[in-house]
Amino acid sequence: MSAPSGFSWTQRSDGTIVITHRGRAAATLRGHRAATFLDEIAAGDEQLVMARWTGAYKFGNERQARQHPRNQGR
Repeated sequence: MSAPSGFSWTQRSDGTIVITHRGRAAATLRGHRAATFLDEIAAGDEQLVMARWTGAYKFGNERQARQHPRNQGR
């Protein structure tokens, strides 16, 4: 599994965190969730943390989906 990439985050003046993926807003965090996010960013891999918070990470079934008949291009 490859590491997630393309995520970035900004903190607004009101404390809101906006997570973007490839330039598009993927999640907005406020209050306690924003504080928890900042704690996790400080402790770990930023890209992986942002992928987890937005739900945009691989689930492990990509190979099965690729092999499904409807995805064979027929």
